[in-house]
Amino acid sequence: MFVRLSGPESGPGAAGHWTDAATAEFGDLLDVIRESCGLTEFRDVADEARRFLSMPRPEMQSHGAQRQPAAVRGYPESACRLFAMSQPIVGTLAERYLASRGILLTARERALRFHPGCYYRDLVTGETQTLPALIAAVTNLDGRLSGLQRTYLSPGLDPSGKVGKAQLIDPRRSLGHLFGNAIWLGLDPRMPIPVMAAGEGFETMASLRTVMPALPVAAATSANHLAGLIFPPGCRRLYIAADADAAGRHGIERLSQRAGEAGILALVLRPQLGDFNDDLRHVGPAHLAASLADQLVPEDARFFLPAG
Repeated sequence: MFVRLSGPESGPGAAGHWTDAATAEFGDLLDVIRESCGLTEFRDVADEARRFLSMPRPEMQSHGAQRQPAAVRGYPESACRLFAMSQPIVGTLAERYLASRGILLTARERALRFHPGCYYRDLVTGETQTLPALIAAVTNLDGRLSGLQRTYLSPGLDPSGKVGKAQLIDPRRSLGHLFGNAIWLGLDPRMPIPVMAAGEGFETMASLRTVMPALPVAAATSANHLAGLIFPPGCRRLYIAADADAAGRHGIERLSQRAGEAGILALVLRPQLGDFNDDLRHVGPAHLAASLADQLVPEDARFFLPAG
């Protein structure tokens, strides 16, 4: 995403507007706030913009009642409501979607749920629709839900009989307070976490969890959020899952630096293909495990990887 410093007063090339180089979407600061915070009402967007910019706001509305700022109401409440409205993934399209990507997780993974008709709004056309979605909870280290990520799914099967992502420009949306938190798989707030793995994407980390089911993993949802991930107390070793491209390099470098400052040994795990889900699907779990064995500390390889 880039911001134009000069140009016309309106349109995709307007001065001060951002443009997504991948999708050609464009907008201003209010658009960013609306989507990142999951807001629909302009007055809520304006409240959040004023809070972010430390600007004063009118104390009273025309009807005489004082509105509570969006920042006070809090977006985690919306995430909690959507998560509560969702159902366990067992036997749903969400479970079939994960299986189609080689991801096999136990029913104990309480961070994942399924919603059969999740609201979706197209940022370009403004059109809305409801689609099935995989719902992944974003939590803090106490296990409290602070946000979530929605992966919109195709209602039908693809030609190979599998469930894929919905045919959308952006089939993945996040909501809530994400920075410092993550989609945790294998997190037990009652237990210490001396060794863990972290990365950007949920499917990347779920693939590692499929091969190493005893290893707690955290998916931070973006490179910036990965850079700010909060470490669990007592963590001694942190494995950072890298992708083959350079998009998340900053997040990896910043997280490694912060880990070192906290006295945590940070080690980068690198896939053979584009990412670890590509490895899981195309080279298979056995070859992925063998590749990881060469990158893990020997005692971790013995403990987390299957024998043989």
